[in-house]
Amino acid sequence: MTQEIKSNDSEGTIKDNAEESNEVNNEVNSTAENSITKAYGNDAAEAKVTDEKVSEHNDPVEPTGSAFTIVRHDNGIAHLVIDVIGENVNTLKAEFTEQVNAVLAEIKVDKAITGIVLCSGKKGSFVAGADINMLDACQSRDEVVALSRQGQRIFSLLEQLPIPIVAAIDGACLGGGLELAMACHARVCSDNSKTALGLPEVQLGLLPGSGGTQRLPQLVGLQKALDMMLTGKQLRAKQALKSGLVDDVVPSSVLLTVAEDLAISLRQRGKKTVKRKQGLMDKLLENNAVGRKVVYQQAQKTVLAKTQGNYPAPAKIIDCIRTGIESSAEKGYRVEAEHFSDLVMSDESAQLRQLFFATTAMKKEQGVADVMPEKMTKAGVLGGGLMGGGIAFVTATKANMPVRVKDISHKGIGQALKYSYQILNKKVKRRFLLNSEMQKQLAMITGSVEYTGFKALDIVVEAVFEDLTLKQNMVAEVEAQGHDKTIFASNTSSLPIGKIAANAKRPENVIGLHYFSPVDKMPLVEIIPHDKTSDQTISNTVAFAKKQGKTPIVVKDKAGFYVNRILAPYMNEAAILLLAGEPIDKIDKALVKFGFPVGPMQLLDEVGVDVGAKIGPILQADLGERFAAPAAFDKLLADGRLGKKVKKGFYQYEKPTFTKNLQNTFKGIKSGHKQVDETIYSLLNIKPMGSLSAVEISKRCTYMMLNEAARCVDEGIVRNARDGDIGAIFGIGFPPFLGGPLRYIDKIGAKSVVAQLSQWAEQHGERYTPCEALITMAENDAVYYPK
Repeated sequence: MTQEIKSNDSEGTIKDNAEESNEVNNEVNSTAENSITKAYGNDAAEAKVTDEKVSEHNDPVEPTGSAFTIVRHDNGIAHLVIDVIGENVNTLKAEFTEQVNAVLAEIKVDKAITGIVLCSGKKGSFVAGADINMLDACQSRDEVVALSRQGQRIFSLLEQLPIPIVAAIDGACLGGGLELAMACHARVCSDNSKTALGLPEVQLGLLPGSGGTQRLPQLVGLQKALDMMLTGKQLRAKQALKSGLVDDVVPSSVLLTVAEDLAISLRQRGKKTVKRKQGLMDKLLENNAVGRKVVYQQAQKTVLAKTQGNYPAPAKIIDCIRTGIESSAEKGYRVEAEHFSDLVMSDESAQLRQLFFATTAMKKEQGVADVMPEKMTKAGVLGGGLMGGGIAFVTATKANMPVRVKDISHKGIGQALKYSYQILNKKVKRRFLLNSEMQKQLAMITGSVEYTGFKALDIVVEAVFEDLTLKQNMVAEVEAQGHDKTIFASNTSSLPIGKIAANAKRPENVIGLHYFSPVDKMPLVEIIPHDKTSDQTISNTVAFAKKQGKTPIVVKDKAGFYVNRILAPYMNEAAILLLAGEPIDKIDKALVKFGFPVGPMQLLDEVGVDVGAKIGPILQADLGERFAAPAAFDKLLADGRLGKKVKKGFYQYEKPTFTKNLQNTFKGIKSGHKQVDETIYSLLNIKPMGSLSAVEISKRCTYMMLNEAARCVDEGIVRNARDGDIGAIFGIGFPPFLGGPLRYIDKIGAKSVVAQLSQWAEQHGERYTPCEALITMAENDAVYYPK
């Protein structure tokens, strides 16, 4: 997860440890790009499909009320059609056990059936996963074990059918859906752009609990299976074919015919399938115990580096796979069920599942209740810099809306077009995207140094420099060049929207739309209405952001809005600790260990010290001295230490010389690891001794954020605690396994938070004083999320 305190043209970006783990997710899912929300039935929230039966030559079938229907054909091949009644997509539910047992019994006694094609009754969607609600319904570990063993047993019955069964996959085949398909004797999938296969349970703090950890390695090999399950990676059709996960890829129009032919072929050769081809390296690493031990050790090492031990699921996935391969499949299945139940009952998974439910609920909400969004077909962007280019990209590629970029120079327009070209061309080179599709998407973005074409635009997003007069001029120009309902959305990170709209002729059309950089990866946007913004504008802007694949939260028009406001005290505290003698890398490592994707000092380098310096005074002026940044940091600006963009900050960015590399080797510093620029200590007159523990450092920084988040909820900066948690996780990388700052307060207890802050206030100063909202909660034993 990337995070940033952002100005409109800041080049600061921070990649999450797993940022590149799944480019396919961004292609297949048009919903929020944060991987945490993509699990089990993740497509269910957004998919729009029709309940069309897939077979064109069905025998008449009486409705049974079952999600599973047998449709017989003259060639002896029957279609086993999954069509969950009343749902847009198929999800697997615990109550289907009896239905599956019934259809399998019927198949076994019908000697006329010589083969099965398992397919979906939902057009463009196979099975999106298992129903997560059934996990939340479990009250004990034993219940979860039973649920997992039940799934394993059902899929084993499918696998043990005496006649061949082929899965015909068109669309999403995820989680339990893929476990179901892997229990079949063969798999054929369509080349539909919606087709994606994966086991993303790890993103909910879980593992595949119905045999997936045992079957996937048999199909794709140990290394590929680990890669898929530890990252939640989804494969496109051709990738699935190359890996051995499917046996063929064909157009949707002939999918069922090819699947039938494959079933007939399997019947003729006794269900024998073609074995996966192994490369030399795979043979060396996977076909012997010594090689596999190396693979397991490397996987564990990588997992620990990425999770810092905060997420238990990856280690348990490795153990399940290793048990099945090194001991026996029977033991592997048993360990899978036990580990699955442990994870379901864990607090980490519970928080991740709550996050999933929260984002799913948000997708169904309007900006303003009962105010339906109007249709918007064309958009504009003012400014072709980093932010403007990113906004244009997600508008064209995610929202599928033509977008007009206006800049004062052709160079700016060129930068915006280059932004999109580089991202799309990278996908073409990796074969995630056809060149023709890239050209089609690029054609959606046009540019001009004039306002030509703006009369037809429904929304214009302004992404120019943080200058109030400039932004007010932009409002006037768009009002003159657009139509009466053209929305003016400002991508400001610090200026009040009310001031930007102060001179507007149509202030009801002016709103804030705060993106985070890089726009193509960050899932959150803050939508900021001022006191004259119309309800219609709010709902329209929320709908626009959703079409761009974003998760929007509506926040109050007050200094810092929400994300930057809760981030600033956290960053300031880290700076204060640095000036007190805590080493830069020690501070960063402490917060990464706590669960943030990067530490605060590295974050400041990525964002730019000058950007933080611009936001700080605005927050301090409106919200008080607790937002005052350390005065010593002025020395950084005077020294030109603006961070990564000028290759001069808290860390070293110049390529090390041979001598420097040699020195690092003698010091035990690994090549490629980011090194602190030691000269910053003398500049700030610091002796980096370090007296605090990593736990103390992380608590002092994080509790400052908790205190401010509580204030924001109390002041109505965010609409509710849920939005506050979503904003913190998706906007600044607050550890997802903790559920967000407000859920974390509930976990610790308001009394404990108040006591700790009060103690620090006595020791270190007023900035730690707990807010009234927390004090009241502590007195009343209140929580943000009553059970």
